[in-house]
Amino acid sequence: MTLKESLLWPLSIPYAAVARLRARAYRQGILRRRRLDGVVISVGNLTVGGTGKTPMVLSIAERLLAEGKSVGILTRGYCGKTVSGSTDKSQATNNPAAAVSTSDEVELLQSRLGDRALFGVGADRYKHGVELAARGVKWFVLDDGFQHLQLTRDVDVVLIDASRPFRGGHLLPAGRLREPRSALERADLIVITRSRHAPALESVIRHHSAAPIFYAHTELASLRSHTDSKLAMPEATSKLFFAFCGIGNPGAFLADLRYWGFQIVGHKFFPDHHRYSASDIVAIERDARKAGAVGLICTEKDRFNLTDAEPSMDLWVCAISLRIDREDDFWSALMKKAESSHEV
Repeated sequence: MTLKESLLWPLSIPYAAVARLRARAYRQGILRRRRLDGVVISVGNLTVGGTGKTPMVLSIAERLLAEGKSVGILTRGYCGKTVSGSTDKSQATNNPAAAVSTSDEVELLQSRLGDRALFGVGADRYKHGVELAARGVKWFVLDDGFQHLQLTRDVDVVLIDASRPFRGGHLLPAGRLREPRSALERADLIVITRSRHAPALESVIRHHSAAPIFYAHTELASLRSHTDSKLAMPEATSKLFFAFCGIGNPGAFLADLRYWGFQIVGHKFFPDHHRYSASDIVAIERDARKAGAVGLICTEKDRFNLTDAEPSMDLWVCAISLRIDREDDFWSALMKKAESSHEV
């Protein structure tokens, strides 16, 4: 335990008590949940930071859409911004002039799903869900929803990153856990990301949950320049890149790039959801040239945070997807749980 964690550890005790009491109050009906007119599939985790929630939301939404279902994404839009006078048809509003919320993750999902799915963005996900239901949505994907106990869900999918499963095991503010591990008892499906086999982690999970366990790993869906031209992998792997990102698990992105065959000569990490300034880009390019890089490479999420800066070096953007092992079994288990808890 670091000095900072030691100093903050006493504050984790009341935090844990409140988290347990809150979950119990909802379980026992002391605090009432609200149900939407449709099936709600929650995607969440136990920790602060990236575990692959956005790619999982995308994967589930695309599968639902492929089966002809009407899909709505409910998300808080963390670290988002308000856009006035939006005419985006995917926003949950009947007033084109109304202010709407967006964020890098929302923009990423919208860029992939287009107008095939509707979006409800904001803290009150029940309110936005009601608005989407009025527009015909029957299947809701609740982004980062495991701790959003106010809303009744039919399926709870919980992701655990095998590279840092419980982030030291301490709760906020000393550690990165949002809830104790015992909260896994609420999970219906557990997906271990960034691994194909983690028996020790499975053993820990089994102390708290009997839910089916699946595995998932990241795949490079495409590589495009920030001007939207494609780069073939044989050409890409012959170049020297400088990587940068502002995501929840930057080390995993760096590991993925090397696993995919990229030559990474340096990197620079920023806080999650970081919005890049012109001075940030100057610093990145200075470090990149010093390292001998001929181009920059970042995540698709970062691209939406480059609105105030235009790099002079070639910039390539990785679109990342999540591949679920035993995907048909996963989908069968998800649909069975959805159908058993809600009439569809």
